[in-house]
Amino acid sequence: MNRFTGKTVLVTGAGSGLGRAIALAFAAEGASVVVAGRTAASLDETVGLIEAAGGTAAAVTADVTDSGRLEDLVRESVTRFGGLDIAVNNAGILRGAAVPVGEVSEEDWDAVLRTNVTGVWLAMKHEIAYMKENGGGAIVNVSSNLGAHMRIPNVAAYITSKAAVSALTRAAALDHIQQGIRINAVSPGASAAPMSLRPGETEADRAERVKTENPLGRVAEAEEVAAAVLYLASPAAGAVVGTDLVVDSGSSA
Repeated sequence: MNRFTGKTVLVTGAGSGLGRAIALAFAAEGASVVVAGRTAASLDETVGLIEAAGGTAAAVTADVTDSGRLEDLVRESVTRFGGLDIAVNNAGILRGAAVPVGEVSEEDWDAVLRTNVTGVWLAMKHEIAYMKENGGGAIVNVSSNLGAHMRIPNVAAYITSKAAVSALTRAAALDHIQQGIRINAVSPGASAAPMSLRPGETEADRAERVKTENPLGRVAEAEEVAAAVLYLASPAAGAVVGTDLVVDSGSSA
């Protein structure tokens, strides 16, 4: 399929994991993809994979906690490829030891909320500013099944941040649909990405663990999460506004 031929797509957190899979999937369907993140080397790897497969991409370093840099990122995306049609706000962190709420450090709390919530808001702020003046677009925020959909002990900062992303997505969707900007979220569960590995755990260990942890008996492939993102960004989802699509192997069912 070539659903995104002629479109420019911006993906944050695209240097590895789900962000890389999302960028590769858009490029495979004809999009010109701007891959953004904090580490130039990993972004260059993503671009290399896209170009090796015949796609078009450019790497731009940016920290989502820096509003001015995000404004520049949108501007550079437009300059490089002539516009900004779709944005995927995927950058996020899981930081700190697994401890109860009363033992979470202020530094870890602030870092997680700053990146996962404020970073998504700032990215949308600058993406929306361009889209509302240029015919609209589609935004997909990457949230999590941990937060609005289910909770587990000892990761309160992350859970709080992702619940906020889900709520922020719905609020933004209502605020901006009349400007032609469709905003939705995808909430992955454990997936075949580094963030789902526990400390010291191998991919084989994870596969064995999740056999009894979710109804499907396996983690979602990164490509399966990417497929959900591409659907929400596609014309087929033209009437989908403010949805939070869970892709978690049935864990929160």
